[in-house]
Amino acid sequence: MAGNILELRDDNFEEAVLKSDKPVVVDFWATWCMPCKMLAPIVEEIANECKGKYKIAKLNIDDAMDVATNLSVMNIPTLIFFSSGKEVARIVGAVSKRDVLKKIEEAFV
Repeated sequence: MAGNILELRDDNFEEAVLKSDKPVVVDFWATWCMPCKMLAPIVEEIANECKGKYKIAKLNIDDAMDVATNLSVMNIPTLIFFSSGKEVARIVGAVSKRDVLKKIEEAFV
């Protein structure tokens, strides 16, 4: 993982996301997912640009199936936007950087 991206697992999701004092964007992905690989550099760029304002995190669904199941993540990539421990928005599928930034602005304003 890149330095500005938090790696999530079943055992740290609650503390890192649901109890976070900052808004969090979580990228649900898997190593075998081609659209996830397309989205990865965009997530990394946003993590570098938004450092300090938001937390950007990645959760490999193969390593953290419980969290993905509990949040009804049916397709990947899925970006879920959390504020004050609650889901406030979701994007399913590979999208442009502009689309992700627009959703961040809508979700976290």
